[in-house]
Amino acid sequence: MTDSLNSRKGVSYLTAFLCFAAAVAVDQITKYLAVIHLKDGRPFIIIDGVFQLYYLENRGAAFGLLENRQLVFILGAFLVLAAFIFMYIKLPFNRRFVPLRICAVLLCAGAVGNLIDRLRLNYVIDFFYFNLIDFPIFNVADCYVVVSCIIFVFLILFYYKDEDFAFLNFRRSK
Repeated sequence: MTDSLNSRKGVSYLTAFLCFAAAVAVDQITKYLAVIHLKDGRPFIIIDGVFQLYYLENRGAAFGLLENRQLVFILGAFLVLAAFIFMYIKLPFNRRFVPLRICAVLLCAGAVGNLIDRLRLNYVIDFFYFNLIDFPIFNVADCYVVVSCIIFVFLILFYYKDEDFAFLNFRRSK
C-alpha cells in the first residue's frame, strides 16, 4: 500500500512540476511576444473601445501601488511560493483535493512568472488592457493568480468543510 501511495505522490509532484513549468513558459513566451510586437509601437486593437494589447513596463502592482518597491514583491513571491508548496505537500492524495492542487500550481506559476520579470528586468511586462472599464493592464501570470485565488476562495467557502483541513493540525489542543 505504501508503494502505491509513494507512486501516486511521485506522479502528482511530477505532473504538478510539468504543469507549473508549462504555465510559466506560456507566461514568459507571451511577454516575449509583447516585447517584440508591442513595445515602442501602437496598441493592437482586439475589440475597438473594449480590449486591446498595450505594452506596459509595470514597476508596481495593480493601480500602480508600491511602485519601485521590487524587494517587497520579490519577498512576497517567495512567501507565497513557500506557503503553497507547503500546502501542496501537506494535502492528502485523493481526488477531493485536486482542485486545491491545481490552484496551488497556477498561483505559484503566476508568482514565478512575475518574479522572473522583476529579477531580470526590475519590472513586469503587462499587455492586456480592457479600456472599456479602464482596468489595470495585466499579463498571463496575473490571470493565473487572480483565477486561482477566486477558485481557491470559492472552494474554501462552498466546497470544503473545516474537517477537510484537520490534516494541517493548526487547531490548539485542549
